[in-house]
Amino acid sequence: MGDKVSGSVSTSSSTSPAILMDSEHREHWEQQQLATSCGYSQHMQQANLGDGVSTARLLSRSDWGARLPKSVDHFQGPAPYVIIHHSYMPGVCYSTPDCMKSMRDMQDFHQLERGWNDIGYSFGIGGDGMIYTGRGFNVVGAHAPKYNDRSVGIVLIGDWRTELPPKQMLDAARNLISFGVFKGYIDPAYKLLGHRQVRDTECPGGRLFAEISSWPHFTRLNDTEGVVSSTAAPVEPHVHPKAATQTPLAQSPPAAPKA
Repeated sequence: MGDKVSGSVSTSSSTSPAILMDSEHREHWEQQQLATSCGYSQHMQQANLGDGVSTARLLSRSDWGARLPKSVDHFQGPAPYVIIHHSYMPGVCYSTPDCMKSMRDMQDFHQLERGWNDIGYSFGIGGDGMIYTGRGFNVVGAHAPKYNDRSVGIVLIGDWRTELPPKQMLDAARNLISFGVFKGYIDPAYKLLGHRQVRDTECPGGRLFAEISSWPHFTRLNDTEGVVSSTAAPVEPHVHPKAATQTPLAQSPPAAPKA
């Protein structure tokens, strides 16, 4: 579609209690975003690329090696919806380098195979507990038809049909939502939805959907939502068709990282 950059989102001088910002890295990020005209202004503290992290932090697009978007289209005002996804494939990643590669793989599929402007999601959550900037806040996505221009789409990398994402992923997702509300990118009265509620799909997986159903702001739209019409595992709209025939590897988390 013909997208047009319609300005940038201003940066608040206040700091979220859940997500701290590093001034030096923020300056680098703002320069990078000015150069690419993406208009994002929500970068958190730079990630530690070592063997463990203790808090959720947001990685910029340049951090994970994103390709430039073909175009960017913004929507106005705080998003009234937050929509949760799983990637199905790629599978869960636990190291930051692996999660960076998963983000690149998803962007490659969305841009090169599907012909989309960019990776479809607003943000990705890795098994390392990191938050990865996709399209960002207030940018029209490609993750949920009819909701792309009024939602934040968050994908938890992995297949969460039968297993629950590890605590660091769930915490990161909740922290990101709180940050978005705090900064004014997400409406304080937002409605939380699973992808299956707005499209005939298993996404975000039965186990993850059951989990988010207990979160604040979860909204049930109708009596039949969330029921997948086929018992066979469908190919998610964001999954490479060839990957759907693979047997996902066991997703039990590794031993706790060294302090």
